[in-house]
Amino acid sequence: MLLFIKLGFFDIIDILLVAFVLFQLYRLVKGTVAINILAGIVTFYLAWLLVRALNMELISSILGQFIGMGVIALLIVFQQEVRHFLLLIGNKYNLRHIFSLERFLSKPSVNDEVINSIVRACENFASNKVGALIVLSRHSELFTYAQTGVVLRSVVSEELLENIFFKNSPLHDGAVIIADNKILAARCILPVSDRTDIPGSLGLRHRAAIGVSALTDVHVVVVSEETGHITFVKGGDFKVRVSPQELKRFLQDDFTGFFVQ
Repeated sequence: MLLFIKLGFFDIIDILLVAFVLFQLYRLVKGTVAINILAGIVTFYLAWLLVRALNMELISSILGQFIGMGVIALLIVFQQEVRHFLLLIGNKYNLRHIFSLERFLSKPSVNDEVINSIVRACENFASNKVGALIVLSRHSELFTYAQTGVVLRSVVSEELLENIFFKNSPLHDGAVIIADNKILAARCILPVSDRTDIPGSLGLRHRAAIGVSALTDVHVVVVSEETGHITFVKGGDFKVRVSPQELKRFLQDDFTGFFVQ
């Protein structure tokens, strides 16, 4: 008689892969109404197991019919979350990046001139309460989002950013996407997060920043039009009331003191 379960190498890999998938699914649904739906489905499944264990044939067969359509029902109910999950895998773990020589030769970075231009522009936006939304690409391909706006491919400068987000500018309503140290596009539309744990003081710009950062590996800077506060967002997490000095550190990949608000 075996007193323990034998685990092979591939069994461990199997467990780790399942844990990874479940963790990513949890990240997608946490803070949204989908987490309540998921809890309801788990409760329904546990109830089915209970009635089966109690040999309650009639109710067990009825619930079993619903369980039999479980995969199709999940795809319908969680259509948006499944789409987000596939986007997350495609953007953050794309094969082209994994096997790219650039991955081993250098890491994605924003040069000091671009960082200084962004920090100075955001400092001016904050002092004058001008709303701004700036997305900095890392490895993720953002051309799909860039195509929703006006493609520029321009040199990054403090003056150009201020002209774009000037309230009477035709390009001010939307996001600026910076890729390869260039302004790729302006007036871009980003996916808005539907998380319910985002403070009400944060508006649509912040929700768009959190939404796109949860799906890609971008860094996002938001300046509130109402308060003038600067917010830095990455990986679905955010810090509000960021000082220009902190913003510069974050853009240089120094995240000391970064935490979820």
